[in-house]
Amino acid sequence: MKFTKQDLLTLLIGLFLFASCKNPDGVGLDVDPNAAITGTLVVSPVKSQLVQEDAANTAGLNRYPLGYMVDPTFGKTEAALAMTVYPIINTDFGTAPVLDSAVLVLKLDTTSTLTKFYGDTTNSKYSIDVYQLANKVTTYKSSDVQAINNTLLGNFTGKLAPNTKRKISVIVPGKADTLKTVPAQIRIPLNKAFIQNAILNLGTAGTATDAKFIESFKGLYAQINKTSSTGVGGIAFFNFSGTDSYLQLVWKKTNSSSGIDTTSVNFPIGKMVTNAAQTANIVSGIAANIKHDYTGTPVQEQITTPNPSVSYNVTYLQGLAGVKTKLSFPALTSFKDTYGKAIINKAELVVEIGENAPAYPFNAAQRLSLYRWDIAHQPADIPDYTTFSSSASGGAALFGGYFDSLKKRYIFIVTSYVQSLIDKNVEDYGTFLAPTSYTDFQRTSTATSAERSIIGASDATANKIKLNIYYTKIN
Repeated sequence: MKFTKQDLLTLLIGLFLFASCKNPDGVGLDVDPNAAITGTLVVSPVKSQLVQEDAANTAGLNRYPLGYMVDPTFGKTEAALAMTVYPIINTDFGTAPVLDSAVLVLKLDTTSTLTKFYGDTTNSKYSIDVYQLANKVTTYKSSDVQAINNTLLGNFTGKLAPNTKRKISVIVPGKADTLKTVPAQIRIPLNKAFIQNAILNLGTAGTATDAKFIESFKGLYAQINKTSSTGVGGIAFFNFSGTDSYLQLVWKKTNSSSGIDTTSVNFPIGKMVTNAAQTANIVSGIAANIKHDYTGTPVQEQITTPNPSVSYNVTYLQGLAGVKTKLSFPALTSFKDTYGKAIINKAELVVEIGENAPAYPFNAAQRLSLYRWDIAHQPADIPDYTTFSSSASGGAALFGGYFDSLKKRYIFIVTSYVQSLIDKNVEDYGTFLAPTSYTDFQRTSTATSAERSIIGASDATANKIKLNIYYTKIN
């Protein structure tokens, strides 16, 4: 048989391929991207330390928390709302107006099913009290205490149904009322005598400008009545960016032609303004006050008595300016001495749930953020997040941090960050894990997520947090 040079080359390539195949069952299958990683794997140690979050800035949030919950691991969490009510300018209440009803309407956030509520909606009963603010809203830290007048103006008591739309009656002057289906909301009737005196009796002079009305009325404050509430509770999130959260006033006035008319007006809660950077519209005039009580919990033990010599199997992550975990990578400073000069092909931070599968109503946080401190101890992005978030395909999801409910873990891709730490192009002033809103990646204390997770710590015997590094040694 006579072979051409081309035939001989084809034969040699075929023999080489079959001789190299260690797993014939895999021939013809798509390559698993995870199995295609080349290089040597080393599992580098990660040190973890629980730290308490700073107070969150609650100005201009896209959702606001309100609620109370009792968690066996994280203790008690409470969130209250201070709300500026804005007038419809120059509202004419007419001749001899008499208030029929005043209702505070709060719309639950509908951005995502995962953002509108955290906690128990099945068994817990919520009692929400409403008071008048003693002062205008001027401070926005979650730790700021808003002064209130102690006269109770209204109360809602019942279960919360964040996924249930409802029908409401809409007042049409001179015509029959109509029914309208609206997103999930709670409606809190307010004291009629108070609203009559504080708003209607002011006439058009009281609503001439925002400043004049706010100076007089101040605003409203909603908080959970812990004595009247039952069950483990939860935290609801409310949206003030549209027209679905408001103070509704319904009153009768004397009309010279038709006698008595019933009319209504909705005074918005909060106001949309352009932020200081001129890049987006945000809600102004709303502030959240958040409190945590860790008394008698394992979280308190780690916060109040941090001891490097004590080993912990788990560490904690909690939203609403709760707790986060500081990470360090001690072996990376000597990586070159140990393994030689190397190119990092891939590095992944694996964060596993450090307990049995979390159960309702305190499910694991659906998303975590991973960020670092710069030289001034200010939050800064991990290089990999910057790269992935600017990518046209996949975006920040490629960076990771989303909860894998099957494997009960989170994974972050940190290849560039690890390479920079090894090469000492970046100094490790602190790297942090914290819960973040499912729809927003946050590098500072969050007030838009109440979720929490218990994760494996650096000294855990199982489910230990780890850093997988695939590298290739170079000359």
